[in-house]
Amino acid sequence: MAVILIVEDEIFVRELAGMFLEDWGHTALFAGSVDEALVVLKSGAPIDALFTDIYLKKAVFGGSDLAREAMTLRPDLRVLYTTGNRATDELRSLFVLGSHFLGKPYTPHQLQTSVDGLLQA
Repeated sequence: MAVILIVEDEIFVRELAGMFLEDWGHTALFAGSVDEALVVLKSGAPIDALFTDIYLKKAVFGGSDLAREAMTLRPDLRVLYTTGNRATDELRSLFVLGSHFLGKPYTPHQLQTSVDGLLQA
């Protein structure tokens, strides 16, 4: 099972995703902002994957920039992006290489399938 850092500014969405991940045996770490996520990433805590919203409120840069910074800190980190916006080619051009995408709203089954695919990649 994996340790997954969930970065989501909507607390309900963040807590619900974490609840599902923990029900499936994963460990969920939580951050409500880019700054909080960077603190966790720099802490040395084991983290296997980053599950981040692309658009984060009150962020100078969003989830795509966070993922690039996270990959600098932890090159083996796997990244799963999410957003309620359509994943256009322009949006996908911002993604780090090898990352995955899950559109909102998503079902628990879609989240589980996406996380399983991410971890097996």
